[in-house]
Amino acid sequence: MSALRSLYYYILKFPIKLLVRCKVIPENLEESGAIKHEQPIFYVVRYQSGSDVLALQTACKKLNLPNPLTKVQINGKSFPRIFFLETTTSIFPWKKKSKTDAIEQGFKILTEHELDPEIDAQMIPVNITWGRTPTKERNTANVGTVIADQESPTWFRKLFIVLFAGRNTLARFSDPLSFRYMREKHGSDEATAHKLLRIARFHFYRQTISLTGPRLMHRQQMFNAMFANPAVKKVIADEAKSKELPEAQVKKQALKMMDEIAGDYRESMISLGERILRWLWKRLYKSIEVSNANSIRNLAQEGHEIIYVPCHRSHMDYLLLTYVILQEGLVTPRIAAGINLSFWPAGPIFRKAGAFFIRRSFNGNRLYSTIFREYLGLLFERGYSVKYYTEGGRSRTGRLLPPKTGMLAMTIQSLLRGIDRPLTLVPVYIGYEHVMEVGTYHKELSGGEKKKESILGVVKAIKNLRNYGKGYINFGEPINVNKFLSAEIPEWKESINPLDPQKPRWLTPTVNTLADKVMTNINQCAALNGVSLVALILHASENKALPKAELEAQLDFFLTLQRKAPYSHQLTVPEDTGAELLADVMSLNKVTVNEDSFGTIISLTESAILEMRYYRNNILHTYMLHSLISRVLECNAKLNTDEVIAEVKPVMALIKSELFLWGSEEDLTENIQKSLDAFSEMKMVTQNEDGYWVLSEESSHRSQLRMLAECIDETIQRFAIITSLIYRLSPISKATFEDKVVAIAKRLSVLNNINAPEFIDKKAQSILIQAMQKQGYLRVNDEGQLVPETSLTSFKDIVESLTDIEVLQSIAK
Repeated sequence: MSALRSLYYYILKFPIKLLVRCKVIPENLEESGAIKHEQPIFYVVRYQSGSDVLALQTACKKLNLPNPLTKVQINGKSFPRIFFLETTTSIFPWKKKSKTDAIEQGFKILTEHELDPEIDAQMIPVNITWGRTPTKERNTANVGTVIADQESPTWFRKLFIVLFAGRNTLARFSDPLSFRYMREKHGSDEATAHKLLRIARFHFYRQTISLTGPRLMHRQQMFNAMFANPAVKKVIADEAKSKELPEAQVKKQALKMMDEIAGDYRESMISLGERILRWLWKRLYKSIEVSNANSIRNLAQEGHEIIYVPCHRSHMDYLLLTYVILQEGLVTPRIAAGINLSFWPAGPIFRKAGAFFIRRSFNGNRLYSTIFREYLGLLFERGYSVKYYTEGGRSRTGRLLPPKTGMLAMTIQSLLRGIDRPLTLVPVYIGYEHVMEVGTYHKELSGGEKKKESILGVVKAIKNLRNYGKGYINFGEPINVNKFLSAEIPEWKESINPLDPQKPRWLTPTVNTLADKVMTNINQCAALNGVSLVALILHASENKALPKAELEAQLDFFLTLQRKAPYSHQLTVPEDTGAELLADVMSLNKVTVNEDSFGTIISLTESAILEMRYYRNNILHTYMLHSLISRVLECNAKLNTDEVIAEVKPVMALIKSELFLWGSEEDLTENIQKSLDAFSEMKMVTQNEDGYWVLSEESSHRSQLRMLAECIDETIQRFAIITSLIYRLSPISKATFEDKVVAIAKRLSVLNNINAPEFIDKKAQSILIQAMQKQGYLRVNDEGQLVPETSLTSFKDIVESLTDIEVLQSIAK
């Protein structure tokens, strides 16, 4: 029998090799350290299928794992390496499915663990999935379900599955289960073997849903469900009554809105798009770096409703993040896209890839807002993952924009319909070494008109495609919305009303808190790269130019600082040296290289200064604490640790809201100490016998600290403007004060050659003024005028001690 089976696999491997391409997820399984190669390794798969076994064999070879067709020796006994949970269905309907010997096999292995205490056999669940076609609602079922429904297929149906879906096969490896743990926790009887395999069976079911998604609804089914929704029924009736229109006419308007909003998801479009994007990314990007994807796979597998909330840098975000999600073994989300992207032919393509469209403004249109909210709720209710951008649009400066809270509010309102699964927000940091729209951003910031998206713009963008360096997708710390609400509003569940969810009074302030948390978590998982680091350093230099050797040394210093005292544990730091990063940046033509008799000089042209500022702003927040500490040490001859903390904390408290910095006061204190320890370890500073921090006497160290301290200079100047003007102009209305602050900022930007849109941005000044009110430095008097509090005096002293004297004189004049 064994010889016949070996012959069967030998014959079958040739067509399988020709027809099947097996992608392994995760590709870095060994990095988890969970697999013990010195112990016996078994695999568990769903079906006793020759094609599944050979696909598993291919996947194991890629991961350097034992061949699944070999036997395992335990205490001199031989065991098959594969557990099969089910046999395939017979083509004869009257013939019952036979059982596998998995229970018996598991029981025998558990027994061997009683005999030998050194054995800890591992069972690795491997989910072999052929294609990603989701199952469909019954009344739309068709021939496509031959591929979609892979539950216990007959050998004849499996033939079609391999033929049509073999090139899109996935082998999803999970962390191994320990037989030793199961024996010690649950015993070694047959019931334990049953439990072990029952866990594996449920595990595979959840994994398959996370990969293919829930049952697919046709658009018309969604429209029917929407018209049956009590909230939609009510708003249609109210609209007809208030405008004295026939209800049928209002229904027609509602249907038109639904048609404008709703996506039209097609797996065939996803499959085609994946092939095109795989080809495109290989030509555009040197690599795409992905971090923390495993935590998102675990969430999906646990049944969470996942809502991706990325930052928004470029139109490329839509494609890159969706592609990465697909490659990580997860179903692609339904994407909220601006109505400006619905133009032909991009609109129909995006719609079939799962996009649904949202107007820039609802303009008080109650019918539209209700339909959109209930459509979003329907997506959550059906279990579809969703992606939307909380910034509301692409950032033109490289910094995170203040969040738009509409989509988050509708997300919470969906929970108030009584959805029975946890809703989890997944913040995502998207980073690039080149953003294709960065040139147009500067034109728009300089007063140029924003060009409307069109097919001509797409063609022009494709024509200009070139080497874009690396792309970065970092998944941040997830936010369980149910748990968040329970912590913020313990009685929130009292507002649940499945028939007509209302807007409770606590909704707006809670949504604002949640929005800030989302943005903070995005910034917490930032990705450093060569372009952004070079941009940060060159912008801190006096003439936007440095000798090559000095720039490389400065890069090494900035990298080492984040390795020793990272902004957060989720921050990703390149493993390259400063010289390697600079070489990559030079290959992207981001800097100007000049040679003279003394060596090489790296500089930025006028246009490059504007472009590189965008990349600088992507990571500026990660160095603000380090920069401020450097500035404090540089401007104060003798400070002990407590005095450094006392100077740093008030400034960081104000910067926190503008740059969405993470951490409590305790975290800040701890991070200040880590930074001081890192500076000390790098010999930049020393702590004398009296406990005072003293700068290094070595000029190269002082120069590096000076460059780091310059990173926060513009922020300190903005504080200096506000603290100086409020004493001279108060009492003053907030609007007038903001105008005065902007006027001085514009003057300083000319005098000090600061070409930065955010430096003179009225919204940015307004955020700082609001933060100062919140911290108790400013207040609004009974006449509605802005006046300083007495506590502002000490803060003003700190700011002035950190500000260059020339800047203070310019403000005074």
